[in-house]
Amino acid sequence: MNATNAAVIERFYDAFNRRDGDAMAACYAEDATFRDPVFGELKGEQVGAMWRMLTGRAPDLAVELVEHDADESSGSARWIAHYTFSQTGHPVVNDVRARFRFRDGLIVEHADRFSFYRWARQALGTQGKLLGWTPQLRLSVLRQARGSLDRAMRPPEPDSPAGGDA
Repeated sequence: MNATNAAVIERFYDAFNRRDGDAMAACYAEDATFRDPVFGELKGEQVGAMWRMLTGRAPDLAVELVEHDADESSGSARWIAHYTFSQTGHPVVNDVRARFRFRDGLIVEHADRFSFYRWARQALGTQGKLLGWTPQLRLSVLRQARGSLDRAMRPPEPDSPAGGDA
């Protein structure tokens, strides 16, 4: 195991469990990419903005790094998140497999894999149970997630509350 890259993984998930989106973002290179079933592919500043947004919305989030490994250029992790999905109030337990590529002690590629259908059943309730397997629901969730991220990345308007999500 490469101690430097393993430490990046540990630092990342420790920050995730503390809901520290800034510390998570600091683990990435400026040109990093991220991919998962909910957000699709994100690049550059979108990656850190996503973690800041998600950690800011999840007051009951608990993240457990179950296992991880790293060599000189790549790594993997299995992690489990427990949280309440903010849009529905439903509890979610998401078991995720992550793959990483590193450069100069930072993450340059990060891909999370999990069962979208299992996630949708928990997060969306009946709608997820009935439609979680369909491409239409997946696309709808992707559009909503990306719309939320776009709004979170917009600077607040001068006379509106911070966050601009009114």
